[in-house]
Amino acid sequence: MLDATTLNPAQERGATVELSMQAALNLALAETLDEDPKALIFGEDVGRLGGVFRVTDGLQERFGATRVFDTPLAESGILGMSVGLAMAGFHPIPEVQFDGFAYPAVNQIICQIGRMNYRSRGTLPMPITLRVPSFGGIRAPEHHGESLEAMFAHVPGLKVVSPSDPQQAYHLLKYAAQRPDPVIFMEPKSRYWQKAQVNLHDGGTPEGARVARPGRHLTLIAWGAMVSRCLQVAELAEEDGIDVEVLDLRWLKPIDAEGLAASVAKTRRAVVVHEGPRTSGLGAEVAALVTEECFNTLKAPVERVTGFDVPYPSGDLEDEYLPGIDRILFGIQRVLEHRRG
Repeated sequence: MLDATTLNPAQERGATVELSMQAALNLALAETLDEDPKALIFGEDVGRLGGVFRVTDGLQERFGATRVFDTPLAESGILGMSVGLAMAGFHPIPEVQFDGFAYPAVNQIICQIGRMNYRSRGTLPMPITLRVPSFGGIRAPEHHGESLEAMFAHVPGLKVVSPSDPQQAYHLLKYAAQRPDPVIFMEPKSRYWQKAQVNLHDGGTPEGARVARPGRHLTLIAWGAMVSRCLQVAELAEEDGIDVEVLDLRWLKPIDAEGLAASVAKTRRAVVVHEGPRTSGLGAEVAALVTEECFNTLKAPVERVTGFDVPYPSGDLEDEYLPGIDRILFGIQRVLEHRRG
C-alpha cells in the first residue's frame, strides 16, 4: 500500500501517483501534521491501530502519541475536547469511527462547534476538521452506515464537504484542514479502496462544485460515493445517445449555486442523486436552488433519486435502499420524456 511513509521526495514534490482514497487521506493528514505543529489527530482506535479503515495508519509512529492518540469510546467527549483544544489555539482533527456514532455528539457539534465563533463575536474560532466515515455500500450493521449531510448542512456555522475519489480526497482534506471554520469532512466508506491517479501538486480549485463528466442533454448532480455511480450511469446512457453531464457537488455547505446553475443552464435538465432519505434530504435544497437559478431555462422539473424514508438499513437490505443504476436511469428517462406546458 502506498501511503505517506512510502512516498519518495520526488513524489512528495508533486508527481502524479496512484493512490487509494484511504492512502490519499493518510498522506493529506501526514502533510497537515508536518506543516501545522498545532494539528492533532484523535479518536477511537486512530492511534496504534491506525483507524478501522487504516486512514491514520502509521501516523502515531511517525508523529508520536502526543499528536496522534486514541480516546475513550465517547463521541461527546471527543467533540467536547475538540472545542477546548480549539479554544486553546490547537487545530483538532477528530474522527468519529462511523457516521452513526456522531449522534451522541450532536449537542457538541451544533451547540458548541457550530456556534462558538458567532457567540464569541469572532474571538474563539473553531478550526476543527471532523472526519466522518460516511454513507453505505459496505454491508455494515445498523448505525454503521448513515447519510447525515442534510443534518450537518442545516447547522449555521458548519461547513460540509464530501470527496468522491482519491484526487478530491487528498486536496479537499488539506484545504479543509487549513480553514479557520469547523468543517465536517464526510468520507464515503465504500470508496476507501478505490484507486486512481492523484496529482499531488495540482488539484485545481478546492472550492465549489466540479464537472466530473461534461455533457449536453442532462445534468446528474451527486456527491460522495454516488458520483462514481452516476459516472457509470452516464456511460450506459451514452450507449442510447444521451449525453449526460455529471456534477460532483463536493461542498454541501456552502453549495456552489453558481457552478450548479452553470451546468444546468447548459443542459436544461437535472437529476439529483443521494443516499439520504428523500423527505428534507439535501437534494430538496439542491432542487430548490436549481429552480431559483434556472427556472426560465429548465425543460422539466428537477428529479430526485434518493434513499427511502426509512432508517438506513443494515447490510442485507442495502442494495434495495441505495439509489441503483436502474433507478437513476429511470429518473433520467422521466426528465427527458417530460413535456413542459
